[in-house]
Amino acid sequence: MAITGSILIGNEEIVGTAGTQRAVNPATNAELDPVFGGGTLEDVDRACSLAAQDFDAFRSAPLETRALLLETIADNLMALGDELIERAMAESGLPRPRLEGERGRTCGQLRLFASLVREGRFLNVTVDTALPDRKPLPRSDLRSRKIPVGPVAVFGASNFPLAFSVAGGDTAAALAAGCPVIAKSHPSHLGTSELAGRAIQSAVTSLGLPAGVFSLLVGVGNEVGAALVQHPAVQSVAFTGSRRGGQALMALAAARPQPVPVFAEMSSINPLFLLPAALEIRGAAIAAGLVSSATLGVGQFCTKPGLIFGIAGPAFDAFKVAATDWISAAASATMLNSGIQQAFAHGVGALGKANGVKKLGEGTEATHPTAAQPALFATTAAEFAANPKLSEEVFGPAALVIECRNADEMVKLANQFEGQLTATMHLEAEDHALAAQLLPVLERKAGRIVINGFPTGVEVSYAMVHGGPFPSTSDARATSVGAMAIERFLRPVCYQDFPAELLPAELQDEHLSEHARLVDGKLYTA
Repeated sequence: MAITGSILIGNEEIVGTAGTQRAVNPATNAELDPVFGGGTLEDVDRACSLAAQDFDAFRSAPLETRALLLETIADNLMALGDELIERAMAESGLPRPRLEGERGRTCGQLRLFASLVREGRFLNVTVDTALPDRKPLPRSDLRSRKIPVGPVAVFGASNFPLAFSVAGGDTAAALAAGCPVIAKSHPSHLGTSELAGRAIQSAVTSLGLPAGVFSLLVGVGNEVGAALVQHPAVQSVAFTGSRRGGQALMALAAARPQPVPVFAEMSSINPLFLLPAALEIRGAAIAAGLVSSATLGVGQFCTKPGLIFGIAGPAFDAFKVAATDWISAAASATMLNSGIQQAFAHGVGALGKANGVKKLGEGTEATHPTAAQPALFATTAAEFAANPKLSEEVFGPAALVIECRNADEMVKLANQFEGQLTATMHLEAEDHALAAQLLPVLERKAGRIVINGFPTGVEVSYAMVHGGPFPSTSDARATSVGAMAIERFLRPVCYQDFPAELLPAELQDEHLSEHARLVDGKLYTA
């Protein structure tokens, strides 16, 4: 499939006329063909208006058709073969095995949502039958279901060019809910985004669905993204990226005449708490796992462990020695783009200059300007508490080890955190009392709590929560990974005293048994 540098609006492709840009290979700094033209405000309006026009037709399509759409997109992505993988490698600097795994995850989440759609449980079918003889007042016949909110704007992420991008989890969840998607390419992955966009466009066409189900925009600068969020047809926004970028979109959405939700995943430092018995028994193994997790994917995972807390003593000292040895052996590697590398260098430089912070070790020297050198720092709990900047995310292969005087100081610091995607405790049976003190704190601070593991690696499943209190996300009630992600793009509607023929099919008596439902407070399965 040829990459042409086009914008995809419905079943058409156009050449953008508002400036030009190229993707860049971060490993070589070489510009990649073709040239991509930026979209205009008119292009944004056309894509959004088409999505609004075709929304009712799409949401009214049979659930089976919606499921087939998701499965066909997955099939089309796999059919791209090496073309997709090699373009993503060139645009991201990520190795083939990582991207092949990410493609598998992308297709897996599309198929998970297809299964969820067929099951129909997400509709939340609920019936309270009429009670005409109830005293003192009768009860009406009340039936409810969840419906899609409307067109969704999806912004591609820098660190996952497939799984959190044009055909990624946000798009899969929105389409599963019955929402048209207007996606915006990430400027680092223009070619990868076009290939994925064409895979979706082809699936929409092959199933005879209306063209407005999907469009893909390209923007030079921020104008297209801002216009997309502000367009009155857009009813929800999904974003994965920086805290500054997420908050900018939140402000734009809140300032609309009709404000809409922005589901933004933004910033997380993912603290690890190393409890005393665990350090005593397996501190060296924890050190090896920590460095592996912190440097995985050049530290460019939103769940990278960035802060490590332990209690002063010989076991913690031995852990720091082992972690220093591991970080010193870690290789430098190419980051996703020069902007991310520069931000990482700035963050590491600031850590190195902070009062009371010591560099424990660093990896092999970076060999080119877009590469990152892994680094490990250490400080005390007192210094950490005195300097709020030490708790800011450094996106990349760096972490800070904090030495606490005692368990009370560890719990106190845990209470001071901002919201996180994850929090981790390494513990043994002897540590359960301290873990019980930390647990209610971590429940308030994080969306996922890990025991004796590491937070990198997010399973796409029914129970997964990839979200958390601000600033890890803009809405702690939502997850951007897993089956529950569909809830972001649904809202409930109640139908009171409706004639049977006007009710949605799933709320009609003869069809109730086709889905899980709650009838007069009693739960039934399909």
